[in-house]
Amino acid sequence: MNPKNKQEIRDAVRDKYATIARDNSAATCCETIDTLSSATQALSCCGPSNMSAEQSVSESSGCAPTDASAEQVSTIMGYKQEDIKDVPEGANMGLGCGNPVALASLRPGETVVDLGSGGGFDCFLAAKAVGGSGKVIGVDMTPDMINKARSNIEKIEANNVDFRLGEIENLPIADNTADIIMSNCVINLSPDKQNVYNEAFRVLKPGGRLAISDVLTVAELPDNIKNDLALVGACVGGAATIATTRELLEKAGFEDVRIELNDHSRELIRVWDPGKSEKVTDYIFSASIQAFKPALSM
Repeated sequence: MNPKNKQEIRDAVRDKYATIARDNSAATCCETIDTLSSATQALSCCGPSNMSAEQSVSESSGCAPTDASAEQVSTIMGYKQEDIKDVPEGANMGLGCGNPVALASLRPGETVVDLGSGGGFDCFLAAKAVGGSGKVIGVDMTPDMINKARSNIEKIEANNVDFRLGEIENLPIADNTADIIMSNCVINLSPDKQNVYNEAFRVLKPGGRLAISDVLTVAELPDNIKNDLALVGACVGGAATIATTRELLEKAGFEDVRIELNDHSRELIRVWDPGKSEKVTDYIFSASIQAFKPALSM
């Protein structure tokens, strides 16, 4: 992928999420996705649009079903009701595909960096977990998202949270800063995932860890999906394979890489699949990714 194409992808993703930040009614990572065979009937990345809210909660997960609220979607992804209610209004936008905060097992006093922090939902939950002696830094490349997140800080006076404008391929954070880096359905949007993991490695302290929820693929996506900017922005077109993800992490220097299919993913794919062949949902799933930066040798 040449630099021009990479910037084109960044611009398209930035524009999409700027729109979401400005209009809460568009708060979903979903897009209408045509089947790979270009059939006239489209497929939602989030389940059939005619599902009831009750069905969506029991049968779907990942990106928000088209008629489910952000709160319902967060419950599907494993967030507790008390956590959902404990963040500022507007912080939870239903944009994830898992619960990296739970995966992270945060401890008081830790420093957390959230890649693609959006309205700050995961950051505010992490801030509660690390307490006043800890710190949370959210990084997002969309000014509208940063403005939204900073306004949310003021609503609850979260003094241990800081939001910074920047690209996750070039983090505005010093070396060896974070105990843990988390991210929720964002790295698939990057056109340069190797740099994302290189930067994560640089920013982590020795012995630090990754806790990532993301969309991965079981096989290489066809070119017509990878080159579709709408599908990249919908958390599909830019998804990497399991093998590629592991290779990129190990090349960055991470060890003990763990990639696991999320519990809800198989059911999610079943709901997405209306019985046709050659669809996006034949390839993708929601996964939890953990990896560790080696500790300093004595």
